[in-house]
Amino acid sequence: MADAARNDLTIYDTAADGWWSDETRWVRTLRNLVPARLRYFDRFVDWRGLRVLDLGCAGGFMAEALHDRGAIVYGIDPAGRAIDAARRHAVAAHKPIEYRVGVGEDLPYDDGAFDAVVCVDVLEHVASLDGTVREISRVLKPGGWLLFDTINRNPLARFLSITLAEELLGVLPRGTHDPDLFIRPAELEAELRSADLVPGPVTGLGPWGLNRRGDLVFGTVPTTAVIYIGTARKPSRPEPVEGA
Repeated sequence: MADAARNDLTIYDTAADGWWSDETRWVRTLRNLVPARLRYFDRFVDWRGLRVLDLGCAGGFMAEALHDRGAIVYGIDPAGRAIDAARRHAVAAHKPIEYRVGVGEDLPYDDGAFDAVVCVDVLEHVASLDGTVREISRVLKPGGWLLFDTINRNPLARFLSITLAEELLGVLPRGTHDPDLFIRPAELEAELRSADLVPGPVTGLGPWGLNRRGDLVFGTVPTTAVIYIGTARKPSRPEPVEGA
């Protein structure tokens, strides 16, 4: 069970008013992750004209980047104030993105509504991993893509993500993560297969260095021991049953 004191989702609402201001270091860190994530996801998906759900969109960094690549973007997040900030910024930027407040375990969309679901920095926060993955599968069209990243569960990931990032360096607010909700790659692969999604390979995601402001910049790294990034795909047709 999630530790509410550790898996503190109120931070997204607390930071909502300044989401696009660049005033808050940890919010800038989230924004700095977007280019690295998209460099990886672009290998698999041509976004132009696709209906894409940004699941766990917060204030809209990834949603707007996907719009800029030509996708038809929908965003959903349980943080209502963050959604308000996302809406305001999209309107000001003349980007027609449809935002809703909601959770991954109960998506308010029709079956097969999307060509792709992007789910970054989310799966390690949800109340039900299997419920969220099954909902993602439901709203994907046959042949659709899930593109994700999440945090591995092991002592190194716990030390770097919580002890170092939250408690020592303050890169993230204290209580952002609950290490019990971190997900080993084999566990996520099993959940994906159980929801009729075909997992692809995963690779690591991590810091590459610092920018001029002293903030971390990111890219793919050789190890999946801390953050890993990957894809899964909904089969275009039912997979054959063994022995049939």
